[in-house]
Amino acid sequence: MSENGRMAARSIVLVVLLAWSFPVAASERQTRFTFSRKAMGVQFTIVLYAPEKSQANTAAGAALDRITALDAICSDYSGTSELMKLCSRALPGRAESISEDLARILARSQHLARRTHGAFDVTVGPLTKLWRRARRRKVLPSARRLLQARRAVGHAHLQVDRDGRQLIFARAGMRLDLGGIAKGYAVDRAIEILARHGIRRAMVDGSGDIAVGDPPPGRSGWQVAVASLKNPDATPTRVLDLANTAVATSGDAYQSVTINGRRYSHILDPRTGLGLSVSSSVTVVAPDATTADGLASAISVMGPVAGIELAERTRGVQAMFVTRIDGRHRVRSTTGWSDRLPIRRP
Repeated sequence: MSENGRMAARSIVLVVLLAWSFPVAASERQTRFTFSRKAMGVQFTIVLYAPEKSQANTAAGAALDRITALDAICSDYSGTSELMKLCSRALPGRAESISEDLARILARSQHLARRTHGAFDVTVGPLTKLWRRARRRKVLPSARRLLQARRAVGHAHLQVDRDGRQLIFARAGMRLDLGGIAKGYAVDRAIEILARHGIRRAMVDGSGDIAVGDPPPGRSGWQVAVASLKNPDATPTRVLDLANTAVATSGDAYQSVTINGRRYSHILDPRTGLGLSVSSSVTVVAPDATTADGLASAISVMGPVAGIELAERTRGVQAMFVTRIDGRHRVRSTTGWSDRLPIRRP
């Protein structure tokens, strides 16, 4: 399930925000503000509507600070992050204390791992490390190294006590990779912070992991455009109209490597240890960004049949799975996937 490239995983197949608003009465008028900051290896963008600049600045600053703090917890690049310190010191069978945020993320991750029978698995870190090197050198990991890494991978080898905020590794050499869920979690926390500051007309975009609140003034929702797998740089033709929900896209239009004539995605299957070989794009709409982020990662690994079946069984979730095989695109989606609009210009 791992999506390499820091936590930038999801920027590969773009989800583009289009946030236009119609004129409204002067008594209801609010000003649009935009803020951004780099964290988790990507650009986080906040678009919000507020009556006063001071309120917008205070709310956005607090939300972006929350994202930065989560980066310091979840990064698997920085040796000073809570996650990396934990992986460095943890011994098999020994309980380790963890922060509330890390406990919440890991508890959600383990729940999804069980639901997907390991297609989503944050213990994939040893394989992530191997494939980062493989992509740089364009050389497959050796069979011996793959076997060694796979022995340290498996959600069953990780115990998480959310309430007690403790973690136990069952095996030596385990390493966690939160790239398939941490950005969504950060987006959710940012939306919460904005709401606490009285900002409810807002969008937080973690480079493709998006949560939206109340619509912009005069609109029914936020216009979120889903880029084409065939040509992600072209003008999108599918647009979702969303409010008080979240959306995430997982795909490999920009991140893959060809080794010995075979194309491998940056998205890894924890069960095989290999990058996916079929080019795909998965878009998930869910009640929160943590769910959308994790499911988009998991469904990519599960494939269009099992993945869409999982989405159908998940309350409040809709999903679309696009694969490209021999130049042809195949689309499979949940029965409720109908909120698709042509692009509308202001």
